[in-house]
Amino acid sequence: MTLSRERLQRLVDQSADIVVGTDRKGTVVYYNEGAAKDLGYTLDEVLGTFVGRLYPSIDEAKRVMACMRSREFGGAGRANNLQTTFRAKDGRDIPVAISGVVLYDESGEEDGTIGFAKDLREILRKDQLATLGEVAIGLSHEINNPLAVILNQTELLEHEVERLAGEGDCSVETERLDAVRREVARIAGILSRIGEMVESDTYETVDYIGPAKMIDLRRRREETGGPDERLRGLHILVVDDDQGICLTLQEILEAAGCAVEVAADGEEALEKLEAGPCDLMLTDVVMPKMDGHELYLAVRDRHPELPVLMMTAFHYDKDHIIKRSKMRGLTGVVFKKPVDPARLRQVIVETVHGTSDASK
Repeated sequence: MTLSRERLQRLVDQSADIVVGTDRKGTVVYYNEGAAKDLGYTLDEVLGTFVGRLYPSIDEAKRVMACMRSREFGGAGRANNLQTTFRAKDGRDIPVAISGVVLYDESGEEDGTIGFAKDLREILRKDQLATLGEVAIGLSHEINNPLAVILNQTELLEHEVERLAGEGDCSVETERLDAVRREVARIAGILSRIGEMVESDTYETVDYIGPAKMIDLRRRREETGGPDERLRGLHILVVDDDQGICLTLQEILEAAGCAVEVAADGEEALEKLEAGPCDLMLTDVVMPKMDGHELYLAVRDRHPELPVLMMTAFHYDKDHIIKRSKMRGLTGVVFKKPVDPARLRQVIVETVHGTSDASK
């Protein structure tokens, strides 16, 4: 097959790479379809203008011109894989590698330049994923073992607290230990998220400070099938004297589309119920002023249709609060702290909408 000049011209015109030609003054005299697609400028917008408009700054354009005339990147009058940045019409910076030459006329004077620029975004993304994979392996090795030790020591400490407390109230200490478990689980979740990014060959960034970005390690809703739409708009009241637990549950449920109010004790919970309707109440068992059983009885008398779920940090019902509440009609699930978010969302749907027996 003979590669005619016309056929070569069409190949360059239709190349996916950015191809730009300039005259001796730096005025753009050639601009192909690949350049128009990546940079966003039309042919009419670029032809006859200074090539510096395609760079983030005039200084960067001058640097590229100087490099093409040095011997550092392939010899005088040429450049091989010279890395720089183009700025698209919409303001995006596009990392590229330029391979180009300086053109000369018959007398040996510079007549212009022609450069083929390769978009490096996908290549750099692959490199970042490879680095992320190495980081994930290192983090998993260096962090998971200490996390296991922390969890084991937390378990031993909890048993010791219960032993020393005897029949005393150790709910505050137990809930603090559960807070440690939750944070350990969160760290483990972040490590798992990094591993998933590497396996799926995808990652996303979020704005950090100014132009800086960071990898987004938050769990995506669509990755877990998304929240049940029946949760959206439900009004939930969370009652617990531990503010950290209240805020954590509020965040979990609001992320699923619920409207959430919190109360620090039973008295505040009753005040909020009097102020407006609620679809479900989730309350701690051991609280000051009014325990979970007393709150349940008050709610049953004043709002008999309101579903009530309970949660406890105790591994046994030493004050028989749960047992007494069940004898007086409590049928909902009693959650052990830390509460499993997925199970909580499922039980709320089942309890409010009556889709199954939530007492099991």
